[in-house]
Formats: sequence, C-alpha cells, structure tokens
Amino acid sequence: MASLASPAVPSHGPATAAGFLPAPASRSRRAPRLLSPSPPSASALFSSASARFPHSPRAPCSAARQRTVRACSQAGAAGPAPLLKTLADLKDSCWRFLRPHTIRGTALGSTALVARALIENPQLIDWSLVFKAFYGLVGLICGNGYIVGINQIYDIGIDKVNKPYLPIAAGDLSVQSAWLLVVAFAVVGFTIVVSNFGPFITSLYCLGLFLGTIYSVPPFRLKKYPVAAFLIIATVRGFLLNFGVYYATRAALGLTFQWSSPVAFITCFVTIFALVIAITKDLPDVEGDRKFQISTLATKLGVRKIAFLGSGLLLANYVAAIVVPFLIPQAFRGTVMVPFHAALAVALILQTWILEQAKYSKDAISQYYRFIWNLFYAEYIFFPLI
Repeated sequence: MASLASPAVPSHGPATAAGFLPAPASRSRRAPRLLSPSPPSASALFSSASARFPHSPRAPCSAARQRTVRACSQAGAAGPAPLLKTLADLKDSCWRFLRPHTIRGTALGSTALVARALIENPQLIDWSLVFKAFYGLVGLICGNGYIVGINQIYDIGIDKVNKPYLPIAAGDLSVQSAWLLVVAFAVVGFTIVVSNFGPFITSLYCLGLFLGTIYSVPPFRLKKYPVAAFLIIATVRGFLLNFGVYYATRAALGLTFQWSSPVAFITCFVTIFALVIAITKDLPDVEGDRKFQISTLATKLGVRKIAFLGSGLLLANYVAAIVVPFLIPQAFRGTVMVPFHAALAVALILQTWILEQAKYSKDAISQYYRFIWNLFYAEYIFFPLI
C-alpha cells in the first residue's frame, strides 16, 4: 500500500520564488550602511534577479519538484496499490462465483453429520482424523464450486436479467477465467476424494459432478425441465451429501455403514427441503426465465402458488419432525425436537404472510427465498442436538 505521507524531496539549495518556501536570509558579514535609503521591495529584488539570470535553471527544477510532490500526494490519497486492488477484486469475484449461500449449506451439512457420527461413537474419536475431515470439506466445497460455476458459464444471458450481480454477468470475471476455476475445482476435488476416501465415495462424488453437469450443460440442460431439475437438486443437496458424508465418517472410524435414526431423519428431511429450495429458487428468476423460455413451475403456475406450495411442503416437514419424537422416543430428544421445529414452523408462516402482504414484490420474493435458506442452515445447526 502506498504511504499516506508524501516521500521526502531532496533539497537543492535555497529556493526561489518558484520553490516551496524562501530560504532563511543568511546574516551578512558586512555592516549595514546607516544612511542608505530604504531597502528595495521584494518585487524589485526578484525582477532584478530575473533580469540578471534570464535562463536560471532553478525555476524548472522547482516546478519539477512541485509536480513530483503533487503526484506522490495523489498516489498516497488514491489508496491501495493497483496490484493489491486487482487481487482484492479477484478475490471478491471468486467468492461471488462460488455462491456463498450454497457453500454455507455444504459446510454446515457436512460438519453436522460428522459431529453426529462422533457423538454416536465417542470412544472412537481420534483427533488425527480432523485433517481427513478437513480434506473432505475442501473436496465438497470444490464439488459445490464446480456445479454452481458451470451453471453460471451457461447461464450468462439469463443471469444478466435475473442475477446481474454474479461475476460473469457483471463482467467482473471472464468466461476463460471461469472455465479455469471450474476445471481446477473439479480436478482438486476429485484428487482429494480419490486419494483419501476410497472408490465408493469417489463414485458418489463423480455422480454428483455428473448430475451437476447435465443440469446445466447442453445438449442435456435438464434445468429446462422442472421435474428433472427438482430431482437433481434434491438428490445432490439432500441424499448424496448426507449419505456420503455419514458413510465416509463411519468408514474413517473403522465402522461399517449402518443407518441411525437421526441420520435417516435428517436425510429424508433435507431431501424434501432441497426439493423446496429447487422449487422456490425460481421465484426471483421468473422474468429472465420467461425471456429465455426456461420452463419452471413459477413461470407456469405463478409466484403465489409456488410460494404456497413451498411453504406447505416445509410445514409438512416440520409437522413430521414434531411427531417423530413421540413415535421413536428412545432415538430422539423430544424436548429439543418439538419446540425447535414448532418455532421454525411459526416463523415460516409469518414469513409467508409477509410475502403475501408485500404483493409478491421482487424484494419480498428475494427476502422469502433467503429465509428458506436460513431455515435450512438452522436445521443443520441443531441436528447434532436432536
């Protein structure tokens, strides 16, 4: 970063009128004349000096010093150096390219499932496995980055209408750079998984990448077909993530795979939740989807009906979560499950009412969709406690 203070400029002797400040007058060794007339004015002295030395080099030197100081001052006030600003902009573009809300969901989900497996088998906890868990998280984030990244590459026109803040649509990230990132995510993620988690988890990982590819890439581009799109999102975000992480954690602990009641619950719950996310994600995108002839339930049935459908499915999910502890009391903590899911159900009803009162404006729809994701995060946060 450039310094805020301007650099010191080397002195070249006493400055003239064109310099910064006049040099202090030196004491004359000659005694003053007592009866001399009044001393000449400063203007007379300077005009005399300029007459004697019409080609004095000090004036251009002094002007050059002024220009140097002015440039340095402007550079200091400009803030970070261009290289640092470029790096900061690249970091911001890459972060937006990763779609942070999906990264949070992946990180919370994998962490919650690992925590649950450890809670169920506390005697097998080995802190050396923390590094393996970290590698797994990085691999999942890379897979997530590949899927959301390749979707942005093939959705540039739609995103310019629906999501102009995304880096490719906004012109902050070139298509070539996006391809480099996508390929890097796929290669790094695959390398991590194949070298740490064995062939079965590697096959599940590759299945997730394949489904993410055919969701976005022509000639398949299954996102154009609502049912296929919902099934892909629910499978990847719901079943594959939960089952795969829990399987890998038990394998790392030296255990064969076996469903536990809480893990079976969260897998079913989140798969339905992912289906709701798949349905409601199109609500803010109706304008662009209609323009580019992308068929979604929101474009066919309308925003209001889809919002009520999504809220209805989630309410059914919460009712089931409230009932489960009464059916299997030995497997769940009813004191946590019942009030927690009841509170989330009430919050969902309130948010749906707010959306209705706002007449389904674009801002209200975006707020509703963000709230759905917040409910998703909350479920994973509390999952280890149920």
